[in-house]
Amino acid sequence: MTDSRPHRLPRLEDVAEVAGVSHQTVSRVVNNHPNVSTRTREKVEAAIAELGYRRNTAARSLVTRRSQTIGVLGSELSQYGPANTMLGVERAARDAGYFVSVAALREVTRGGILDAVRHFLDQSVDGIVVIVPHLETLAALAVLPIGVPVVAVGPNGNDTVGGVKVDQRRGAELAVRHLIGQGHVRIGHVAGPQDWIDAVARAEGWRSTLDSAGLDADLVMEGDWSAGSGYDIGRRMAAAGRATALFVGNDQMALGVLRALTEAGIKVPQDVSVVGFDDQPEAGYFSPPLTVVRQDFEELGRRCMDMMLTALTGGEGPRTLVVEPELILRGSTAPPG
Repeated sequence: MTDSRPHRLPRLEDVAEVAGVSHQTVSRVVNNHPNVSTRTREKVEAAIAELGYRRNTAARSLVTRRSQTIGVLGSELSQYGPANTMLGVERAARDAGYFVSVAALREVTRGGILDAVRHFLDQSVDGIVVIVPHLETLAALAVLPIGVPVVAVGPNGNDTVGGVKVDQRRGAELAVRHLIGQGHVRIGHVAGPQDWIDAVARAEGWRSTLDSAGLDADLVMEGDWSAGSGYDIGRRMAAAGRATALFVGNDQMALGVLRALTEAGIKVPQDVSVVGFDDQPEAGYFSPPLTVVRQDFEELGRRCMDMMLTALTGGEGPRTLVVEPELILRGSTAPPG
């Protein structure tokens, strides 16, 4: 006769018995405590695999009052920058021993942000990371009664919300100074949408660097981050024939610009130099390979979790953390012909 009673789920004590160690040792392994020898850790992990043991996170949260979960609120996740920022945060959270719960906004509105925050609070998240790169985001978060630490990617922090960002303005300055150093004096800008925090900062960096050099900052057109918008702007820039160099707000728009210039019979970089922004994996394989301002999304994620962990442990630290960009030189820039 077959026993139809449900089998009891394996407990920590069962793992300890199979591994031949104390339950305290199993607890140290499960919680990634460093003071466990490699041999003992391997024995415990083998016992865990054999028994199919799973940590009871619900019971653990009752004891620690922590869910070990970070809510990540995002928008525009089809774009390279936000998507890779999300990945960077998720990896850093996992490395710190946290799970991630993601909510993606369809529209960036105060109501949508409030609904997502309520969703996270219903899940008892320990903190919230916000990757919503629009200008009104920080203002919306500042008036919401959240009750857990909040870190926003992009803006400066304030007393309510911590801010972690890549220095976008500095990135633009690196690009434009490189072009000025090569001898260009007519440097246009293909800007991202000006309701984005990063796009505004990049445009400001382009403009201020030209102003400081005594050069005109009058060649600017706004795109929507897509290769299609870069292509349309590239055609108009080519027809105008005024710029010898273009600083483009992201790599996707730069791809469209390169095609438009090529179709117009304009050689890059012999006739017009082009600099992109992000350094997506394909940028080095554009024709020609694209000079870019690189953002370190892994470091951005680590800084987010550094600030979050400081807040969760009651520590005090800076309200804004900044990741420096890097200029990567490739074949799409050269002195004017």
